[in-house]
Amino acid sequence: MSAPQLWISTTNQGKLNEFRNLIGGSVDIHSVGELANYYPPPENGQTFTDNARIKAKTLKALKPGAWVIADDSGLEVDGLGGLPGVHSARYAGPKASDGENVAKLLKMVQIRSAANRKAQFRCVLVAYDPAGVEHVVEGVVTGTIATSAKGKGGFGYDPVFIPEGKEQTFSELGIAVKNQISHRAKAIRQFMSLIEQST
Repeated sequence: MSAPQLWISTTNQGKLNEFRNLIGGSVDIHSVGELANYYPPPENGQTFTDNARIKAKTLKALKPGAWVIADDSGLEVDGLGGLPGVHSARYAGPKASDGENVAKLLKMVQIRSAANRKAQFRCVLVAYDPAGVEHVVEGVVTGTIATSAKGKGGFGYDPVFIPEGKEQTFSELGIAVKNQISHRAKAIRQFMSLIEQST
């Protein structure tokens, strides 16, 4: 029996690598980078679920007979009222680099909530199975914001996020540890159980 085909709505190489590592070889994985006729939709939703659904629906229209999945994820800092939240990828501006976003976050936490550094990474996955049925799963990992960026691994806010129960950032802990406990790992495990039930 051939492996189920899964199309992932991301152009973020770091995110795509995480998906590949977490899903493994049991699924035939493709990304929108392979599609000449794909144009990213505007992510103008109010929630992670809204944005993931927008991306998943756009991809499903191009790949109606396959599994498609889109995630929207980000960092929510308690002392910043849940920011950067859905704006995590563009917190410091529309084309901000990871480093610029991290720098702004550290500055805002220092100004507004130096005493409360609690935060969580949230990942919402919206998937459509080959029949077009929608599935929504979510993963969360809690932790704190470090006082400075540490470590060379990972991407996004990994250098400043210390998961609960650990003393190092995701960047310092490395990909093997992150793939056991991260928000995306938790959400993908739920998604994989959906695929397994359908095959």
